[in-house]
Amino acid sequence: MNREDFIIHVYCLICDEYGEISREQRIRKAGFAPAFTDEEVITIEICGECFGLNKDEAIYEHFDSYYRSFFPKLPERSLFVRQAANLWQVKMRIQQKLVSRFGQDQEAVQVIDTLPMPMCVFTRSGRDRCFKPEADYGYCAAKQLYYYGFKLGLRISRLGMITHYALLPARPHDIQLLDDLLAGFTGVALGDKGFIDAIRQQELANKRAVELLTPTRRNMALQLPPPLQRLTRRWRKLIETVGSQLAGRFAIEQIRVRNLWHLQHRIIRKVLAHTLALVLNLQLGRSPLDFDGLLAA
Repeated sequence: MNREDFIIHVYCLICDEYGEISREQRIRKAGFAPAFTDEEVITIEICGECFGLNKDEAIYEHFDSYYRSFFPKLPERSLFVRQAANLWQVKMRIQQKLVSRFGQDQEAVQVIDTLPMPMCVFTRSGRDRCFKPEADYGYCAAKQLYYYGFKLGLRISRLGMITHYALLPARPHDIQLLDDLLAGFTGVALGDKGFIDAIRQQELANKRAVELLTPTRRNMALQLPPPLQRLTRRWRKLIETVGSQLAGRFAIEQIRVRNLWHLQHRIIRKVLAHTLALVLNLQLGRSPLDFDGLLAA
């Protein structure tokens, strides 16, 4: 679809979910409703992310220049950015509602992984004063990358929808972060070789009814049956695709902010943009993760 149709579709989805949230709880405790509605603000943010515009300034300037007729009451940039940031909880609720509406939070089989979240160039990390003492040094084996920052923990359904995400410390090994990755989940979780730990896997099965399946190393005595190995490899490709989309189209590894509050807001916005694009694909009968074909150039 062209960009104009995309904006209209996103706006309609946002209005539906925002209306339901506002009926459940008051969005604002006091004051008048803004002239430029929250639904319009979120629509601009999400469409901007899907268009590959990853900074507030770029998103605002693009819509101010090309879509002012769609949003005639668009305020000046600082007011827009402030209103957008203050809606982080609403955006988080919308994403959760979409996941629940499509039944993806109840999926019995989900895939887990982590992404590196560098906060600055590695050579500047010793001089950087942001995120002290939360940020730390980490290593991503898949990318053979040493970095300074955080990890983003992801859990996705077999459709590729993000069902759970968490900002995690960079230094601990992935196996030490399972409690955060599997929060509120029971069923079968698929992970990569970084999650191999026989003792921890047995504890999860006994105490939390979670069966953690991982690829096996060649020197391991117990090997998965070949059909199950092929099945897990196919499902593992889903989270690699989602990670590539978040890193590529949504630039989630290139967020440059100066505090945790703004970092978490940006992550929520990008995850919601990914979820809405997937939902639109489902509604149009398209492959859920085919984002390139969803938007005409």
